[in-house]
Amino acid sequence: MLTGRMALELYLDLISPPCRAVYIFAKKNNICFEFKPVELFKGQQHTEEFAKVKILKKVPVLKDGVFTLAESTAILLYLSRKYNTPDHWYSSDLQKRARVDEYLSWHHNSFRRIAPKTLWIKVLIPLFTGQAAPPEKLQEVIDELAASLVQFEEKFLQDKPFIMGSEISLADLMAVVELMQPVGVGCHIFADRPKLAAWRSRVEEAVGKELFQEAHEQILNIKELSSIEVEPKLKELLAPTLMKMLK
Repeated sequence: MLTGRMALELYLDLISPPCRAVYIFAKKNNICFEFKPVELFKGQQHTEEFAKVKILKKVPVLKDGVFTLAESTAILLYLSRKYNTPDHWYSSDLQKRARVDEYLSWHHNSFRRIAPKTLWIKVLIPLFTGQAAPPEKLQEVIDELAASLVQFEEKFLQDKPFIMGSEISLADLMAVVELMQPVGVGCHIFADRPKLAAWRSRVEEAVGKELFQEAHEQILNIKELSSIEVEPKLKELLAPTLMKMLK
């Protein structure tokens, strides 16, 4: 948390890829904010206190004075415009901006939909239900993710250093934080994909390795999550949905 009186507050849990994207972007661009931690697996998003901030009961949330905003893409765009961040993040060029928008639209029906399932299957289903997921369930997810990775390399990355060319953009940031989710639970999705692995290294360098590691510390030490005490009401709420994934 940064010290001093600040209007901008970010409600985040860094176990969440969208929260990590917002956190990295704000820190990288020296945007002063107060970090308001919301521990999802302790059910803090369901508290009356958090509901006063955002009735959607999900993170990330930005609070700028009396203005509140949810959804990571909307928050990133708001920050980029308000703080006039470097153009490479979200270009002022109409067509380059449209390319970032194109990736972000694709992202939500591909990496964002698929990659988090690895965490649910390997860690959260056992944590919330007491039952291990069948290995074939994980393999289904890995196979689906592999198909999206091929599309990502062929359509968006191609032979460029970054999605937009020579510099990092919001598209790269959103992509990499999502792909670190399966990495954190031991799915080696960058192995045998040299182009993808090289891109990840370039993104880490562009962000700054120290900041990248700081943002991903929780997911890269995910085994510690298996020992937490899950809020009983949250377990009751989520367990039926998770059990359906086992069928």
